[in-house]
Amino acid sequence: MTRNARTQEKRPSLCHVGDGAAAQDTRQREGGRRVSRTRAGADEPVSPHRDNFYAQGRSNASRREAGARFESHALAFLQRQRLVLVARNVHCRGGELDLVMRDRDGTLVFVEVRARTRHGYGGAAASVGWHKQQRILRAARYYLAGLAMNAHAREALPTACRFDVVTFDGGRLAWLRDAFREDGR
Repeated sequence: MTRNARTQEKRPSLCHVGDGAAAQDTRQREGGRRVSRTRAGADEPVSPHRDNFYAQGRSNASRREAGARFESHALAFLQRQRLVLVARNVHCRGGELDLVMRDRDGTLVFVEVRARTRHGYGGAAASVGWHKQQRILRAARYYLAGLAMNAHAREALPTACRFDVVTFDGGRLAWLRDAFREDGR
C-alpha cells in the first residue's frame, strides 16, 4: 500500500453524512426520488436530513419575516414618540441599518432593532456587542457619505447623529436612547 493510499484512508470526510459517506460518488434523481450511487453500484435512498447543512430551526425566510414584524412594531412605537422615518433597511457591504429616523431637534437617529424570545446570553440588548456596533457604524458612515454626495441634500445634512436600540425581550419593548457612540463611550 502506498503512502497516498494510507493517508486517504485515514482522512475524515468533509461532510459528515453518516456511514458510507466516503463511498458515495454521485447523487441523482431517478423517478422523482433521490438515490445515491455507491462505488459498489447499489442504490440507497438519501434522507433529506442526512447532511450537516440541514437547518434544525426556523428557515431564514421565517426569521426575516419575524424581523420585519419587530421592525414594524418598533417603527410604529418610534413614530408615536414623534420621530420621522427617513429610511428603512439600508444595506452596505459591511452592515445594515434597520431604521433611520429624524428626531424633533433634527438629530439623525440610527435604530437597531433586536428581538429575543429567551433571556439566555443576556437578552436582546446584550446581543448588540462591539462587533455589531462596528457593523452599524460602518453602515451609518456609508449612509452619511451617500447624503454628502447628493447635491440636493447638502443643506439637509444632520448636525448630530445618535445610535438607538429598540429591544424586544419576550415581547416587551424597550427603547435604549443613545445606546452607544462612535467613540466607544
